[in-house]
Formats: sequence, structure tokens, C-alpha cells
Amino acid sequence: MSNASLPPEPLYLEPRLAPRPASLLKSAALLHTLVDALGSPLNVVLPEQIAENVAGFRSVLRRHQLSGQVFFAHKANRSSALVRRLAATDAAVDAASIGELRHVLGSGFTGPRIMATGPKDPEFLWLAARSGVTVNADGPAEVEDAARLVRAYGLPRLRIVLRLSDFETSGARTLSRRSRFGTSVKALAGLLDILERHQDSLDPIGVGYHLDTTSLDEKATALEGCLRAVEELRLRGFAPRAVDVGGGFGVSYLAHAAQWERYTTELTNAVMGRRPPMTWGGHGYGLRVENGTVKGSLGLYPAHRPVAGAAYLDELLSRPAPGLGRPLGTLLLESLCDLYAEPGRALADQCGLTLGRVLEVRRTDTGEHLVRLALNAGDVGLEDHGVLMDPVLLPRAGAPATGEGPVAVHLMGNLCLEADLITRRTVHLPRLPRPGDLLAFANTAGYCMDFTATQGQRQPVARKVAVHEEAGSWHWRLDEQYWPIADTSTGGQA
Repeated sequence: MSNASLPPEPLYLEPRLAPRPASLLKSAALLHTLVDALGSPLNVVLPEQIAENVAGFRSVLRRHQLSGQVFFAHKANRSSALVRRLAATDAAVDAASIGELRHVLGSGFTGPRIMATGPKDPEFLWLAARSGVTVNADGPAEVEDAARLVRAYGLPRLRIVLRLSDFETSGARTLSRRSRFGTSVKALAGLLDILERHQDSLDPIGVGYHLDTTSLDEKATALEGCLRAVEELRLRGFAPRAVDVGGGFGVSYLAHAAQWERYTTELTNAVMGRRPPMTWGGHGYGLRVENGTVKGSLGLYPAHRPVAGAAYLDELLSRPAPGLGRPLGTLLLESLCDLYAEPGRALADQCGLTLGRVLEVRRTDTGEHLVRLALNAGDVGLEDHGVLMDPVLLPRAGAPATGEGPVAVHLMGNLCLEADLITRRTVHLPRLPRPGDLLAFANTAGYCMDFTATQGQRQPVARKVAVHEEAGSWHWRLDEQYWPIADTSTGGQA
């Protein structure tokens, strides 16, 4: 047989698995039992992992001799178990809505360990001020509204962090990414005028930024800009003591860099017509061909990242400031400022997985295998976030084998919509699944688990369970029934 007639070699994108989720996935019988009892889709979270992730960020602060706080960006996941486990650590939490604020207050957090971020309606701002929460103020209107609430209800001075944007270096002109959030540093003087009028009501404890970028250069520019803003506050007589570097520390989803590099190379070849399509309908993930030339940009999350999470924060703090030329961590230390960080995806790294039962497997007249699952694209939002990685096949015990060798499949959801594809990418599995098997989508706790879940067509939203391993056995309970004090109980033992 000639090479030209051979099928293309499988393009795997194997998920990176930390010891906890790797161990859990070896307990296929337990996971099948949970789905049988609680339905598909099912989300499984690992509270102990998020506590370990906090410790990783804390170690970076110690390495740079910095004080500060790690705020979990709650919007990354709705889980009660993860938030309650965090409450039992020294971490803090970032609430971006009144619903999230209510949730964290009811999960064991108190005002000093909560920051209110995001756009704030009057009710959200009122509860934040009443609870003694630190308010990350997005602009002058929020500052004015907060001061009015404090005076109207006779509340203690409210801690404020000023969110800034539109930074640039003092040397070569390097702008940070434009954001619709925050106040331009060019308008800082006007914001400080407002604060001077409300010194009896507001305590501006620091400044910060939140950039939607993976660029260390842009974040270094913003951090240096925040240090300059701290000095401006001090010149006005304020006593700022924190710089908030926001989130965006990233996650490396894949186990092998070579697989990611090969996949993106072959995707370009497929768009160019140099190899068979790799996606449903020839989707190019942002790439297209015009007059024989590839145009556009790859709209995918960088699924393999050599530096991510706490290591990314370490690299940022070790980086020389663009204008001042000295390490940013050193400048923070010398400025007597605490460091605030707001990781969401990075703190939820390896903290959960999503299970979907295989409902149907059929072959089209063109020979493609379609696998329909008892979940939809909103239940496992990998495609929405541009995250590509293979699911893990968990066969049902006793099911007959269906042949050896890898097989290419397309994963379809359970909605009556052509667009309901779990992923547009053709996925390679070690064998053809059978109805009743499970596909486990690893590392979905950060934004990919329930951020986009809906009850479209009255399909059920995934239930959630929390699991922990003890003495070689896995124990579980419903997410809403998990409390850290119950970790050693026998209830919910698998």
C-alpha cells in the first residue's frame, strides 16, 4: 500500500493530568456509578486541589518576600465545595455579582477576605459596603456611589481599589492592551480629586489592573504604571498599600508540547488543502485561505503553555520594569505594597472534570463516526473558550471490545441544533465508544464546566459532586452538601 493511500496519522491532544484527577479517572466504576445515580452530564470537583493551588501562589509571594492576598475569581466556577474549601485556607475571594457575594458570605468568608469586582448595580454595591468588602472601583461613578452609600447608612470607611487602564511606559512607547474596564491613568488626577472630597467615607488602599492578555510585556507595563500611580496617591496624602495584578495567569491544558505544535501545523495544512480536513465542515478556527495564502489568526487558547499559573506570576515579578529597569517584585517590596492577585482559571486548574454518557454511535455515508453524548456544548464549554484537548474514554465494565486501534470521531451534543458540537475538531479515541461508555473531559473547572451551561430545550444542567481521596478510597457528596469539616466522615463513601 502506498503512503498516499494510508489514513492520516492520529492527532492526539492528551490532557495534562495532576495526580488527583489522574487517580480519579482510574476509578471508572465509581464514575459510572455516580452518572447512573445522578445523571449525565455530571461535574466532579476536587476541593483539595484548589487548596494546593493556593499554596502554589503563596509560595511565589514568599519567594519574592512579599505580603499580599490571593483572591479566587469566583466567576470561574459556581461550586460551593470549592469556595467553602477556600474559606478554610488563607485565601480570599473575588465576587463579581450580588449573587456571588451572597454565596461567598454564606460559605464562610467575611468582608475583609472579599473583593467586589466587575460592574456593580446599586444592590451589589450596597451589600458590599454593608458587609465591609473591599470594592474594586471601575470608575468615578462607582467611587461616587460608594461614598453616598457609606454616608447615607453611617457605615465605616469603605476600602477601595482603583482599577486603572491605558498604561504606557516612560521609555519606548509601549501601550498595554485596551480594556473597556477601569479608568485611564491619564484621568487619574480627576479620580483623586473625587477621593479627596470623600476622604471621610472612602479609604483608597491601592490600585490595580485586569488585562485580557497572556503577554508578560503588557502586564509588566501595567504593573509599573500601577507603582507610579501609588506614588501619585501618596503625594495627595493617601496611604495606598496594595497593587492588584488581576488574573490571566493561564493554564497549560495539554501533556505534550509536541502534540500541540503538530496539531496547529497540520490545521494550517488542512486549511490550505494539503491534507484531509481536521474539523467538522472544514472549520479553520480563525484561519482561511485567500488567493492561495493563509489569512486570519488562530482563535484558540494556547493549550500547551511552558509557563502558567503560579509560575507565570513568578516570572512577572522577576521581570525588569520596562521603564525603571529593576525587577517588578523588588519594586513592589521597596514601595511597601502588598500584592493582590485574582486568579480564576489558574486556581481552578485540575480541580474538576465533566462526565458525559455516550448515547449513540453511528457512521455516516461518508464513513465518519458520529458520537452523540448526553450533554451539550454549553455543559462543557471547551469550544467557547477555544480549548482543545481529548476526552478520556471510560468504557463500561463488561462491555465487549469494538476493535483495536485509534478511531476518528465527531462529538455531538444532545440539542436539536446543527451547531451543538462538543468540539468542531475531529477527535481521536483509542477505540470506538459504545452506548453507555463515558467520556471524561478533564480540567473543566475553570470556566469550561458551568460558565455557559443553560437549560436550553429543557435539557438538565449538570449536577455537581465533590470528591476526595482518603486511605486509597474515593469519597463523595453532593457539591452543596460539602463542608470542609466533613472531610473525614464516612458519609458518601464510594
